[in-house]
Amino acid sequence: MTPPAPTTAQPPAPAPTATAPHSAPTAPTPDPALLARARSVLHDVFGYPDFRGDQAAIVTHVAAGDDALVLMPTGGGKSICYQVPALLRPGVAVVVSPLIALMQDQVAALTANGVPAAALNSSLPPDEQRMIMQEALAGRLKLLYLAPERLAHTETLDLLGRVATGPGLALFAIDEAHCVSQWGHDFRPDYLRLGALHERWPGVPRIALTATATVQTREEIVQRLGLQGARRFVSSFDRPNIQYRIVEKHRPIEQLVSFITAEHMHPADTSTTAPRPDAGIVYCLSRAGVERTAAALNDHGIPALPYHAGLPAETRQCNQARFLREDGLVMVATIAFGMGIDKPDVRFVAHLDLPASIEGYYQETGRAGRDGLPATAWMAYGLEDVVRRRQMIERGAGDAAHREVQRRQLDAMLALCETLDCRRVRLLAHFGEVSEPCGNCDTCLDPPERFDATIPAQKLMSTIVRLERDRHQRYGAGHLIDILLGHETDRVRQQGHDTLSTFGIGGELSTAQWRAVIRQLLALGYLRIASDRYAVLTITEAAVPVLRGERTLELRRDVIGRAGGASRHPTGRRGAQDAEPLPEALEPLYQRLRSWRTAQAKEQGVPAYIVFNDATLRGITRSQPHSTAELAEVSGVGRAKLEAYGEAVLEIVADF
Repeated sequence: MTPPAPTTAQPPAPAPTATAPHSAPTAPTPDPALLARARSVLHDVFGYPDFRGDQAAIVTHVAAGDDALVLMPTGGGKSICYQVPALLRPGVAVVVSPLIALMQDQVAALTANGVPAAALNSSLPPDEQRMIMQEALAGRLKLLYLAPERLAHTETLDLLGRVATGPGLALFAIDEAHCVSQWGHDFRPDYLRLGALHERWPGVPRIALTATATVQTREEIVQRLGLQGARRFVSSFDRPNIQYRIVEKHRPIEQLVSFITAEHMHPADTSTTAPRPDAGIVYCLSRAGVERTAAALNDHGIPALPYHAGLPAETRQCNQARFLREDGLVMVATIAFGMGIDKPDVRFVAHLDLPASIEGYYQETGRAGRDGLPATAWMAYGLEDVVRRRQMIERGAGDAAHREVQRRQLDAMLALCETLDCRRVRLLAHFGEVSEPCGNCDTCLDPPERFDATIPAQKLMSTIVRLERDRHQRYGAGHLIDILLGHETDRVRQQGHDTLSTFGIGGELSTAQWRAVIRQLLALGYLRIASDRYAVLTITEAAVPVLRGERTLELRRDVIGRAGGASRHPTGRRGAQDAEPLPEALEPLYQRLRSWRTAQAKEQGVPAYIVFNDATLRGITRSQPHSTAELAEVSGVGRAKLEAYGEAVLEIVADF
């Protein structure tokens, strides 16, 4: 997953209730002198008081010349793990990154911190590419970012060879390492070339980083990159500042509007003439869904931009740049948008369609709250999502083994949606991590009502069996519900289904409740879609004991009409740094600092968080520094930023 820019505030340490195994618990203590140098770089360059979690161990391990595989949650500070060693080791560090947008953000953030860095990619004119190569050969760069596709070019390998014999190669950092695995959710064939880096330059340390790797994916990363001897650092995958919520889908766009309006809109102030939303991302499965949703949000006074592969490249680039640089915008997108988006102050990520896997869901929701402050992961989910995803798998390309992998990934995602227990426990368990109920998800804050669904399930299954056995017929959910509710539709009468013994026996549930039952039975494996073309239903072997009365079945009773679910202000643990609201008396100072930051960012043509992120501005607001020495103690204020912005910030504080 995308690592945060160095300007992102150091996130909170993993919550103590979550446990993640580390592969080398008895690793030697880092060299004290090397650790002291690393801490000096962290403070002077990036403005952070100290490392968090495994960062110190990772940094000193790689800086000493050893290989590492790092699994750390989105927003956990992965970029620090290779940027600090790059500054400690002689030579040029090469960072393999999947997207131009990510490279540009990383380079802009490093440059703002006084670190010489550049990205070499196809979007640059030839003259600029040559200049970057010359800077690398002269040793005037500390970090050089490359796309994996670039390593297919002989010219690039020749350049690295000349750097190796000149200023030297400090390290290879392979970001988004899950892309090398065909078991991962975002496999990219170009990543398969990266194993050749070690074969050609075996003495250069490597660090592979990702945030979305199951145990199986981790093993494939090790095999494909030749990292068998690398030390593994597995941090907790928990993001306690994110509140996970999944609601029953009935009118998804209306539900989305209600959610944003109720929880993520700010009233007009001196700088705006209309209410504005928090920065947020809304994911839709189709391009048409993106266009429809963006238009609806704008119609409701929520500024929104569309992003999908069908738009002209110029439009996509413009919309992405606006989202990164402007406050108060919502991006509505397909999954084509997101990797490489390093915006720390995204306050919510919403899904209007079911993701294909937990890995994809975790990566997409992880784009919220990267600054460690409270954020929401909200999803509307219904029966149509289950049917559509099943059909997409059966109709999709790939062999039987690939489809089986997709089925398993979808089953895990459905289990997360349908769980009666803590969502975070289920989510973390997928990545091999054991945790306790979090108190900050919808099922913890507002436990779902459970009910004995054995008899309703038997009625539904009996209807399916009678149609298949006696009439050799199969039907979809809508027709089965019509039979159970005794709806004398034209189709029911034409097929003679009003004469079935199960006709009209399901009046204890409404249409919406029957759809919820069918959805859960599909998710639990008691029903399956028998035809990818018509989405007709049949029972599975697992359903037979329920049908015979040998097993009882408990399901969740969904509450139709609930727009948002649990409150955004949870009573359980959050673990978010500086999560409490600012005192009302300090809010004007915070807004003045934000306005100043916006002006600086526009003048420089960079996203606002490249200047300072929200967490740093909050730290300045709370501490109200009176000198450069006091300002330097605020997390996120490094030496270069102190020199560039210190006088202006202190003047704003003094004036307040």
